[in-house]
Amino acid sequence: MAPHSLAAAQHSLAVFGITGRMGQSLIRALREGSQFKLQGAIASASSLRLGQDAAAEGEPTGVLVTADPAAVLQGASVALDFSLGDAVAGHACACADASVPMLIGATGFDAPAKAEIERAAKSIAVLIAPNTSVGVAVLNQVAMEAARALGGAYDVDIAEAHHRLKRDAPSGTALHLGEAIAQARAIPLSQAAVYEGHGADSPRKAGSIGFSVVRAGDIVGEHTVTFTGAGERLEFTHRATDRMTFARGALRAAAWLIGRPPGLYDMKDVLGL
Repeated sequence: MAPHSLAAAQHSLAVFGITGRMGQSLIRALREGSQFKLQGAIASASSLRLGQDAAAEGEPTGVLVTADPAAVLQGASVALDFSLGDAVAGHACACADASVPMLIGATGFDAPAKAEIERAAKSIAVLIAPNTSVGVAVLNQVAMEAARALGGAYDVDIAEAHHRLKRDAPSGTALHLGEAIAQARAIPLSQAAVYEGHGADSPRKAGSIGFSVVRAGDIVGEHTVTFTGAGERLEFTHRATDRMTFARGALRAAAWLIGRPPGLYDMKDVLGL
């Protein structure tokens, strides 16, 4: 479909977490030209921007921020959730009740929330994407293939860096990378993950997957996966320099999600990996 074409059919988009960094990036991405129009802008009940235009700056969208998911999900083609982890379960229930497919870009949700998401996926399509960058989806696939090829004799380390205001650590993207590598090795991540190495007084356990975290400044997002063996080291790095790459990837994934049967999906499904 041609951007800005009056003849092109537009899908309606509801966004949870509209007042956050990603919510505002999505508004900018929509201004670039999209098959989507913003229908609903949802924030928490405590947000100071309730009743205001969804756009914090630039041209107004004409859509007001609300805390009522049910109202804005009526007639929505798809919902994007970039809110906080403790709100995801409720949003998944609301989307299931409204029969609206959803992309979950929020991270840091717990096991009960994951169970609620899985229940929602029995009636709607749910795409879990801790990172909506196309490049990160490719990194995830490459890391999995490398883990299969190199085997358990190589130590694996996942280093990530984000801005100082990011709440969860390690990032959802880093954990997703670890899960992909553990899956390739046919072991649970919980068995292999090492989140803190300071003060260790014993040799590293073979086959472990180490995580390290930086929270500083305005870093958009960096992830490096390192495989270290005897006499060699292999590194794969993705660096995001503009949050717009996540917004564009999210819209691409949202378009793919429309019309999919109920179930759980991720970015590799969007890219056909």
